[in-house]
Amino acid sequence: MAAIRFEKAQHWYPNAPAAAVAGMDLEIADGEFMVLVGPSGCGKSTTLRMLAGLEELTAGSIYLGDRDISTTAPKDRDIAMVFQNYALYPHMTVGGNMEFCLKNAGMSRDERKRRVAAAAQTLGLTDYLDRKPKALSGGQRQRVAMGRAIVRNPQVFCMDEPLSNLDAKMRVQTRTDVAKLQRELGVTTVYVTHDQTEAMTMGDRVGVMKDGVLQQVGAPMELYDRPANIFVAGFIGSPAMKFFDADVDGSSVTVCGHAMALAPSGGHDGPVVVGVRPEGWRLTTPGDGIPVTVGVVETLGADAYLYGTARIEGGDADVIARIGNRERVGTGDTVHVTADGPAIHLFDRVSGERLS
Repeated sequence: MAAIRFEKAQHWYPNAPAAAVAGMDLEIADGEFMVLVGPSGCGKSTTLRMLAGLEELTAGSIYLGDRDISTTAPKDRDIAMVFQNYALYPHMTVGGNMEFCLKNAGMSRDERKRRVAAAAQTLGLTDYLDRKPKALSGGQRQRVAMGRAIVRNPQVFCMDEPLSNLDAKMRVQTRTDVAKLQRELGVTTVYVTHDQTEAMTMGDRVGVMKDGVLQQVGAPMELYDRPANIFVAGFIGSPAMKFFDADVDGSSVTVCGHAMALAPSGGHDGPVVVGVRPEGWRLTTPGDGIPVTVGVVETLGADAYLYGTARIEGGDADVIARIGNRERVGTGDTVHVTADGPAIHLFDRVSGERLS
């Protein structure tokens, strides 16, 4: 196993107006599960491919342990890749697919069989070793693809949206299996996804990317509780945080004509952007909160989410609030909501950076 270090790692695609990855600086500890998350085109997959050697660096360096692998051939990096599509050989059995790379490496037959058997037991594939991929479910095929990586006993796993082709129920089960397996094996893993739920539930740390730039890196709840900017705040969390132009005056902030008490604002008086997560709002009495016209109430069992609009100067502002499922609120109703200091996030109106 080994740590990974990116130093100003950069990649430009030919004729592109900007770098796909613009000077990545990132350290990943030995045995860590690091998730890179962001919207399509943010550079997360390119970063992973640079690490695996499938894309050349335009500038900068990548280190695996103390070894500079920036120009090392992919086959010599000791990195195993799991792709979005399973890329299994349809004419081979599960066992044949898993041992194929070992056979190419000249490993003895007994050692190949031992490694395949051990990986199959770990992944629950022992009873399927003689089946062809067409006789497997999507989740089982993905486990075969992972088994093919595991048998190599690499220093690093690279996983590029490996659950994207699975249905919703299978994704939940498989992401739990992947996270558990990584912790059992202790292999340094870099996992790429566009799904922030996967990122929050699987990673030891999460790196959020936008336009080829790493916006923030931290533990999942650190990103949730203290997002570095408006982009991270809006991307992490489901339903998403909503934002409002507001004004801070001392110890209060005025949103949609309603003043809410703040924790100490650090002297950031004047125009700001306020963000509040759905669970940050609470229902209050008329005249003591922001009037919100309810558009949809989404009931989820123990909780419900209220989707509505608040009147602001020049138009409407979207509000999403989590409420108890026993609250008698329906479409077309007007409710009043407010938020307390710890639930209110302040951001600079120009730069979008966090103010606190």
